[in-house]
Amino acid sequence: MNLTSIRTVKALLERHGLRADKRFGQNFLVEAGYLNRIVEAVGFTPGERVYEVGPGLGTLTGALAEAGAQVVSVEMDRRLEAVHAETLVGLPVQTIWGDALEFDWGSVPEGGLFAGNLPYNIATPLITKLLISGRFRRIVVLVQKEVALRMTALPGTADYGLLSLRVQYHSTARRLFDLPPGAFFPAPKVTSSVVRLEGRPTPDNPALFRLIEAAFGQRRKTLINALKTAGYDPQKVSAALERMNLSPQVRGEALSLEQFQSLLSAIL
Repeated sequence: MNLTSIRTVKALLERHGLRADKRFGQNFLVEAGYLNRIVEAVGFTPGERVYEVGPGLGTLTGALAEAGAQVVSVEMDRRLEAVHAETLVGLPVQTIWGDALEFDWGSVPEGGLFAGNLPYNIATPLITKLLISGRFRRIVVLVQKEVALRMTALPGTADYGLLSLRVQYHSTARRLFDLPPGAFFPAPKVTSSVVRLEGRPTPDNPALFRLIEAAFGQRRKTLINALKTAGYDPQKVSAALERMNLSPQVRGEALSLEQFQSLLSAIL
């Protein structure tokens, strides 16, 4: 079914007595050109499995399946079951009805692919879970532009923080393109962006991310004071910063991933 016009989407929703639900962060992508670019960015071969979250009406789901993907889609809104029976009929799509944040992403076969127009309200925790799982070689997500900027931010910038470092630790990230509000129905109040993450096999390091989270927990404080508040030994932190040729007044936002790793090694 062609869902790349607002008229068609409106008619579909009306036929099923539905409307977009803000609780699920639903803004349905209706521009064919953007759909095609997302499918191309995923880079699957025909017959390959692609995991998806937040299929909504099945717009991106259908585009992936029609291009040859075997789609496994996780959707929380059971109201859409009858819609999928209409929009995805005959396509190689398996829908898992449940909360994507509760799904066992560690069960995905290694080297998997992911694509999704993510609900705005779960984008950051879901991306974090996908990365920690270590199961995906490529993740392509459509998110709010502000989230995309945080995902790809560099040290010393306002957007740089815990999410930036999580993304850097597990992947190589690139913001591919932006989408205007008019590409969606209903139109959100913000610009959106597509980000591609090329994963690499990096085991999770909880101690490192506890340190990073503490460093950004109080951004206005110096790194020494922020870590002291979180229970780290300020004398060890101060000595480590001196050995790293960093000022005792430095803040967490100035440190690269490699510097945080060196700091952790020095204070353990």
